[in-house]
Amino acid sequence: MTDQDLDPTIAALLAETEADIGPSELPSFKDVSDEPEPAHNEPASTSAHKVDLSQHGFQEITKFYSDEPHHIFDDSSYYKTALGGEGEQAQRVHKILSKYLTCQDPKDRTVYRQQLVTSWWELIRVMCQKAGDYNLEKPKRMLLRFGVVLPSLFTPEQKQLFSSVFLENTSGEPVFYMDEWFKEIASGRLNLSATDEARTPRKNDPAAETQRIQQLKSKNEGKLQNAESLLNSKESERLMVENELKNRITSLCEHNPMLGLEPHKQPYSEAQKRLFGEIQEKLRALQKIDKDLSNYIKEFEEAKAIGRSLDDKLTGQPEAMEVSTGDLMIEFQTVRQMAKMTCGRQGNQFPIFTREFYHCVPRLTGFRENVLSILKWVEDNDPECFVRVHKNMKNRIVPYVLCLPTYGDFGFCWEPFDRYNRVTSRGRIVIPMYPRDLKIAILMAVADLRWQVAKEKASYYWMEEGLTGQYYQWIERQKLKGDLKSYFIADYVLWMTKEVNGIQRMDKELRAVFWRFVPFNQQKKEDLKMRSPVYAELYQRDLNRAMSDGY
Repeated sequence: MTDQDLDPTIAALLAETEADIGPSELPSFKDVSDEPEPAHNEPASTSAHKVDLSQHGFQEITKFYSDEPHHIFDDSSYYKTALGGEGEQAQRVHKILSKYLTCQDPKDRTVYRQQLVTSWWELIRVMCQKAGDYNLEKPKRMLLRFGVVLPSLFTPEQKQLFSSVFLENTSGEPVFYMDEWFKEIASGRLNLSATDEARTPRKNDPAAETQRIQQLKSKNEGKLQNAESLLNSKESERLMVENELKNRITSLCEHNPMLGLEPHKQPYSEAQKRLFGEIQEKLRALQKIDKDLSNYIKEFEEAKAIGRSLDDKLTGQPEAMEVSTGDLMIEFQTVRQMAKMTCGRQGNQFPIFTREFYHCVPRLTGFRENVLSILKWVEDNDPECFVRVHKNMKNRIVPYVLCLPTYGDFGFCWEPFDRYNRVTSRGRIVIPMYPRDLKIAILMAVADLRWQVAKEKASYYWMEEGLTGQYYQWIERQKLKGDLKSYFIADYVLWMTKEVNGIQRMDKELRAVFWRFVPFNQQKKEDLKMRSPVYAELYQRDLNRAMSDGY
């Protein structure tokens, strides 16, 4: 996703769905350097990192908010605790925030607003290093998670809303807030996000050797998971063919008595004689399946052996699993760049939560449960949005989702998969928490992910084959200029917001490309074909391709 303004098409869609802060009493900063009290331990969860290829969809979100709101924002010392112990960076934020909230001159207010952006990210740079501490105080986590530094900037309704948000990830899905993201990075459970600059390991550095082994392990885990998936698939196929074979043999061995010549039984009927050929076909199919199964077992055993060897090497390495401060700073710079990209060049970069800029309704605020609910809706309509094909095997791999507390409107894909494991590693998408329309922001991120995965799959032939090839050729015929991916993202949003409901907004030829390469679920297709001859024709093309085995 490029750092640019909203596409006109997306802007128009946003328009369809669419209290200044006065002088405020700001808490005194004189005691903010006091040592804060430790919070309760927070259990670690690794379930969100494991890719489960047996899962076929998201669980339905039935509860979006807690019945028992927490009282973190009611704490009179929230501001002091949130900024306490953060040194001169916190002092600077306090000083500029005080001037910003009490300033009456619009020009001066704009200057202070710009200064707050820089000073805030300097504060986050210091605080992110502590995110791995499970005893980190709740106000500090809320500052990192929601950008809330001063609860008086809430309206009473907003305060109640944010107090009812679930703080823990109970879904097991890889959706993280910013504080959780830094915690996972610091603990080593989550690899650093990809950057343009390659990190050069220091000579004889044990941590670098551990990281190298971890990368090899990650790559091997992809092979292991894929081999196991193929193994399970072949075993299921074998079981199905064996059951069909048993049924045919059972039918073959059934003989009715000959009337008047009992106890003698009738010879094979014509239907039973046809079973001889079918049984032979099933036996040949089992022979082929067994050959494939033997190869997959061999691949699986090799991957298991490599995994054990790497585990042994890791056991022999020094305890250096946690990410170094330098690497954490690289991730901080990456996250800061992500935050800028969610807003765009001319977007609202203001980093602090305030009722002045927050205009979201509760269900369209980027809380984890809301994001998961929309992702489920996207996948229900576009069932292949998270599918990655390897050796003709479709693997559903949900990307990591980072929810950033920004007022941006852009969702995007940072990386489609880990460069060391292209088979089963998760990609990374970024979602702004306070956009004008959360659904469109998520659709943009999914579209970006879809485009990048399709392009990587087509490799050198991305302008000729598959989704990217067909779309590129259509753009060329239209003589359109500009960023190809941005065009695709805008068209995907149109596809998932208008065409999904039978509202025809796309060019006929382009609609055919999306119908084939970004297909709706079968039920949706059958519904659409009854609405218009346009969709009925596309549905018939599907049947024709299926009959000719060219689909």
